[in-house]
Amino acid sequence: MSETLDLLKEDIKTAMRARETEKLTTLRMLHSSIKNQGIELQRELTDEDVTKVLAKEVKKRRQSAEAFDEGDRPEMAAKERREIEWIQKYLPEPLTDEDVAKIVDEVIADTGAESRRDMGKVMGAVVPKIKGRYDASKVKDIVLDKLA
Repeated sequence: MSETLDLLKEDIKTAMRARETEKLTTLRMLHSSIKNQGIELQRELTDEDVTKVLAKEVKKRRQSAEAFDEGDRPEMAAKERREIEWIQKYLPEPLTDEDVAKIVDEVIADTGAESRRDMGKVMGAVVPKIKGRYDASKVKDIVLDKLA
């Protein structure tokens, strides 16, 4: 069983005891999303599978927070951002821009990419390495800068 899932279950119990209803609701929803993914895949999830689910949940909340900001609903945007903080506790340590730039450099060297036409090749190799640890939408800009 996934270590991350075990930690999540313990944190659900802790939130119940502390009567942290908002946090408890978020953690239970995460647990449910992870269980549903396991049912969908018809196997026990690995830590990597759990990380993918968590990254997806963070992405959903980022989009929701942006939509709430645009809709002039700062209290709802703040709630989404609190949930992001709670979820990120279970994700691996995020990568910095410099870390990703190094990964991109390595991939460019390995693949022999020379121009923007090779961007798909580079992105295809970089994204799996950073999954759940860096916003993949920002990688495109780094790759374009390196291949320019």
